[in-house]
Amino acid sequence: MKIAVASGKGGTGKTMIATSLAASLAPGFVIHFLDCDVEAPNAHLFLNPELTGISPAVIAIPKIDPDLCIACGKCVNVCQYHALAMIQEKILVFSQLCHGCGSCALNCPVSAISEEEKIIGTLHQGKTKHGIMHYVGKLTISEPMASPIIHKLRKLPQTNPDITILDAPPGASCAVVSTVYDADFILLVTEPTPFGLHDLKQMLGIISQIGIPAGVIINRHGIGDKVVETFLTQTSIPIMMKIPYKHEIAIGLASGKVLTDFKPVYRRKFRALFEIIKAHIIADPGEP
Repeated sequence: MKIAVASGKGGTGKTMIATSLAASLAPGFVIHFLDCDVEAPNAHLFLNPELTGISPAVIAIPKIDPDLCIACGKCVNVCQYHALAMIQEKILVFSQLCHGCGSCALNCPVSAISEEEKIIGTLHQGKTKHGIMHYVGKLTISEPMASPIIHKLRKLPQTNPDITILDAPPGASCAVVSTVYDADFILLVTEPTPFGLHDLKQMLGIISQIGIPAGVIINRHGIGDKVVETFLTQTSIPIMMKIPYKHEIAIGLASGKVLTDFKPVYRRKFRALFEIIKAHIIADPGEP
């Protein structure tokens, strides 16, 4: 079972929810936790894994042989990411736009395209004291696109767990879609503010397109107004949990603790949340 935790905006408490859910289900289940927020991963600050493995995240970048190239333009036409362009019968490669899919090399009729490796970041793995297998990707600061390293990160686990929790990047970008596209359920974390509602609507637009069942968790409940709750009554998306805005919660999180460790009552709440998620998956078993 794959559960993705996402949010339309940063700072809503998405990682707090993802780490709390993982910690509450371990060690009763075999849990894999994938921190897909590769531009600013921080779940390790809460779960404290002992990272025992590190490897480079590599993609294959096209290299054009000018002596073989006939400037037919087929490679340019098949590239979905506009990483190739033909200027005055010369093919130019924009490596920072390349996703390493290899379509250009496969479609070159004269085999003028070879591939060279480009390191775009690092992949880490380890295990937490809760017994959770923790995987994290770290995108090199100079690299502009998170999606390729997320794809590499998702291929890293070699075993099938009971539950995979995907901590998505904030926002509603391609990187988010790369994280959540095949999840069985998506938890959307928001806050009761106009900004929270605005960005929640963006995520609901994505979910309506990919057709995955979802529910909402309202964090910092009580700081704003009822606009989010009022809006959700007009949709089929349920509110699955409300976490109040409390000074003691902020202090605990700021000290790097998992919510369920310093507020044990939430372990029971997150286990109950998991049962609700299972019920929604069973009730809506359709393909994304």
